[in-house]
Amino acid sequence: MLKKNILSILVAFVILFLSLTSSESFGEVNFLNFDKLDKLVHFLMYAGFTSVIIFENRKSIKGNRYLFTLALIPFFYGIIMEILQLTVTASRSGDIYDIFFNSAGILASVILWIIIKPHLAMSDRD
Repeated sequence: MLKKNILSILVAFVILFLSLTSSESFGEVNFLNFDKLDKLVHFLMYAGFTSVIIFENRKSIKGNRYLFTLALIPFFYGIIMEILQLTVTASRSGDIYDIFFNSAGILASVILWIIIKPHLAMSDRD
């Protein structure tokens, strides 16, 4: 099971590092400096995390119930990251809006898979 999901685990560790490291540790990106950039980053991180989980488990996904069960992994992981930011870091703070944007990224990835999967199944038959 661990070998099958090695990329998901790696992405989880990257998110852990990014979530718990002081934001001052990262240089400011001037060309992408706009209000609420962090919300876009949350959306993209969790859309990517969910996409990796789905990709690594694509052969096991027989229906949407299993797909949504897989989506619970990044959802609860994101909540845990926000709680850890509140409790173990001095320079970070948990934010309910971050959870909303994490969830939006997760949902976008799930919807994308639901749209793409039938086309993948057709191309497998050719």
